[in-house]
Amino acid sequence: MRHISIAVGSDGIAVLSMDHADESMNLVSEAWLAEMEAAIAQITADAAIKGVVLTSAKKAFMAGADLKKLVDGFCQMTRAEAYAYSQRATKMHRSIETCGKPWVAAVNGLALGGGFELALACHRRIVVDDPKAVIGLPEVNVGLLPGSGGTQRLPRIAGVKVALDLLLSGRSVQPSEALKLKIIDEVAPAADLLARAKAWLASAPDPIKPWDKKGYSIPESRGLLIPEAAAMYSAAVAGIAGKSGYNFPSPPAILSCVFEGVQLPFERALSVESKYFAKLLTDPVARNIIRTTFISKLAAEKGAGRPAAFSQSKVKKIGILGAGMMGGGIALVSALAGIDVVLLDRDLATAEKGKAYSLKVMSKEVDKGRRTQASVEEVLGRITPTDDFGRLEGVDMVVEAVFEDINIKADTTRRAEAVIPESAVFASNTSTLPISELAKASRRPEQFIGIHFFSPVDRMNLTEVIVGKKTSQATLAKALDFIAQLRKTPIVVSDSRGFYTSRVFQTLIHEGAAMLGEGVPPAVIENAAKAVGMPVGSLALLDELSFELPLKIVDQAIEQEGDKYVPPAGVTVLRKMRDEVGRGGRKSGGGFYDYPKDGKKHLWAGLTQHFPQTSDYNIEDLKRRFLYIQAIETVRCLEEGVLQTPQDADLGAVYGWGFPTWTGGTISYIETVGIANFVREADRLAQRYGARFSPSGLLRDKAKRGEGFYQAATAGPRCAA
Repeated sequence: MRHISIAVGSDGIAVLSMDHADESMNLVSEAWLAEMEAAIAQITADAAIKGVVLTSAKKAFMAGADLKKLVDGFCQMTRAEAYAYSQRATKMHRSIETCGKPWVAAVNGLALGGGFELALACHRRIVVDDPKAVIGLPEVNVGLLPGSGGTQRLPRIAGVKVALDLLLSGRSVQPSEALKLKIIDEVAPAADLLARAKAWLASAPDPIKPWDKKGYSIPESRGLLIPEAAAMYSAAVAGIAGKSGYNFPSPPAILSCVFEGVQLPFERALSVESKYFAKLLTDPVARNIIRTTFISKLAAEKGAGRPAAFSQSKVKKIGILGAGMMGGGIALVSALAGIDVVLLDRDLATAEKGKAYSLKVMSKEVDKGRRTQASVEEVLGRITPTDDFGRLEGVDMVVEAVFEDINIKADTTRRAEAVIPESAVFASNTSTLPISELAKASRRPEQFIGIHFFSPVDRMNLTEVIVGKKTSQATLAKALDFIAQLRKTPIVVSDSRGFYTSRVFQTLIHEGAAMLGEGVPPAVIENAAKAVGMPVGSLALLDELSFELPLKIVDQAIEQEGDKYVPPAGVTVLRKMRDEVGRGGRKSGGGFYDYPKDGKKHLWAGLTQHFPQTSDYNIEDLKRRFLYIQAIETVRCLEEGVLQTPQDADLGAVYGWGFPTWTGGTISYIETVGIANFVREADRLAQRYGARFSPSGLLRDKAKRGEGFYQAATAGPRCAA
């Protein structure tokens, strides 16, 4: 066997050790499953074996299913095949608990998903006393549910309330909490783990699970007849609606699975679980979430967009120009990555204030027990605040994060390049200013690149790397190596107005303003955005930005492009709000919302006076408009070469401005709808609401050829839908 080994001692105890030969961590795979089936049959038939210790030869116990394989299930499996896939693992687990011999899981590291389900199938669970040895069932986070008994064993072991909390949140817990929740039986030091497991087996424990004994039941098996259970399920339904709306199929599937399952005999309950699992696995939502938030994200972080011809580089010393919120945040994440930071601003006091941001953020972690004071001092020691450009001598890279003004940035570039080494990369942190234009101030435009960090830098992982017209591939490689040092997620885009994320984000906020101008009630606009899964409404986003910023972007475009430029649909509303109504957003005291000091913000009552409301609107159209306008603009970015891959498009959408995760991103959303269907609906929206919804040539061509963005040609209806 390649993935497991069995050692039988003279005491009759078999130690089954998992050690996946092809992966750094134990994963559920076809080969591993086949070996486990054979091993269980062998152990069951061997009369000399009295009990089994199940453990791992790796640092972790088991991470569960290989998500790279599962994401293909959407295209490759029918629902019946997905059911059979679930049932095979379920039957393997069932053979453990019904073999007539006791099994104890000696969990020596993290056990998640299928790994924890395997432990649940054992008759006892002993977990190593290590806070890194977290356990849990996180499948809900990728649009699935535990498919090999997790939704049925957990409520029978720990009760429905505990089970629903863990299953619906997908959270992982440390051994100490797991013991309190009664989902494990014991916590042991690493040196005693196997000895404790063998000692329990030596006590001749009962190898029959409680639910396999006659007369077994739990209070919740009576369904809604018990008031407490009815209240619990009702609260769970409300919690699902409040947290994830109605776009994620996995939470309601989990709730139904638990509710139905605990009222059924165990074998039938497992069948119910497999049916729900099969439905989710063949649903595009799971495919979308897994592909973007796991596969594409991991690939980007491992250098999918990095030019391969250049050796790896490492930034040891960096200059951060501008110590405002962005500069202070970049300084913090750089120092946390072990990089020496020169934080420069116009005067020392301002630079010191930028360093203080790091202290503020890390102090909160100290208060929560996540960081020691000694580590804070170590990180702060790497940040040198200054107002002297001469301190930039010897840096490997500069990140300029000064005010968004092309002249200020140009002056800062020239002063820095007079000091920094000729080999240093110069990066501008900008969200809208063209990198090729900014590079004109540089002595070495081939070493000039854009790195758009998102605010707050210490919490937002996405970075948009902008390649200018003269940026070399060597510079791109160095920039991506730097982002890898920071452990952030990069997407690579070409230089253009607004690049990618800011450009598409503009369509979202302007569409909301356009709806207001059409007479749609503002509360309806905000709720429509939230209903499709946007974190907040577009009017609230505009208030936070201030109306000045999007209008400035529009005015610059008009100045530079003249009649060629078509202003966004919401510009008229924003100009009226700022110039006639005198409200410019939150910073100016109020915009679409009021911000009372003694209460929560609320939509400004005066909006109805300036924008008369109508009842002539279609809520489904409003929801589609928010999604379609962003997706259409994304395709234009691909068509124009601003984006190179659908993976970068989807990553930027989900992690850059909060496009709904259930869609997988703007491009995955198009494929979920189906490209031909999307084009037809976009044409309808264009006829009713304006040419901005007209599909681009690329979209029409793909619809005509039956091609997807991720597949050269669709392999079947599920791949296109």
